Amino acid sequence: MSESFVYNNKIKPNKKLGQNFLIDKTVAERMVDTEGLKEDTGVIEIGPGTGKLTEKLLKKYSKVVCIEIDKRFIPMLSDRFSKFSNFILINSDILKVDLHEIIEKHLAGKNVAVFGNLPYYITSPIIMNLLENEYPIDCIVAMMQKEAAERFAAEEGSRNSGAVTLAARYYSDVNILFEVGAESFYPKPKVDSSVVRFDILKTKRVAPSNEKKMFEIIKAAFSQRRKTSANAISSVIGIDKSRIEEILKTLGLDTKIRAERLRLADYCKISNLLDKKEEISN
Repeated sequence: MSESFVYNNKIKPNKKLGQNFLIDKTVAERMVDTEGLKEDTGVIEIGPGTGKLTEKLLKKYSKVVCIEIDKRFIPMLSDRFSKFSNFILINSDILKVDLHEIIEKHLAGKNVAVFGNLPYYITSPIIMNLLENEYPIDCIVAMMQKEAAERFAAEEGSRNSGAVTLAARYYSDVNILFEVGAESFYPKPKVDSSVVRFDILKTKRVAPSNEKKMFEIIKAAFSQRRKTSANAISSVIGIDKSRIEEILKTLGLDTKIRAERLRLADYCKISNLLDKKEEISN
């Protein structure tokens, strides 16, 4: 029904919303069958679209709250899944909706998992919104562009790591579950995809004295990857380069080290030492 609805109603995928609808039920089944989630888990689905993943989620989990931005799909989704007592549909933007309120209202007392086939162009904002706001969720299972998946799941200190790599690791354990070919979507994207799982940590991986400052330093370092980390941080944040190099030496690190070679723990220590020096100078 889901694909025929698109064809019969001549609905064109909205390029502005980055719509590539999942049409492969096997992929949907593999996403839903991710390990460790109990049947009484409450689910938030981002962008159900034609409902291919939604159907599998409804059949397995106790309650599914679907958040769909495209109003064209609301009547079809409402009609198709109205027989499921565990189905809730909200017409809204995942980046604007209050998930704390939704979880409290519809999923209170449940372990919560977020599922979604994410638009490529806003994958990082969606994932970071879910992580940074520290919603009461246990895991995220998300379809995304393969390149984005590899960046999120990159090893710390590797050339493929970036600011989002370290941010994701700060809040979660990240694993690529499986890859998905372009033929599993309508319309076919020009790139392959991967399904990634983020298991939210109960205790964050490091303990910065100033979390905001640590992430400012990380973003600054990666904003100019060709420069040394000391140069990049100095030019973006305005901290004297010699102070950063002094801290790197204190930590036993090369003063010419680049952003991707530093680990999350290194950035935490740099941030903490900068904070300490500022306290002393004040």
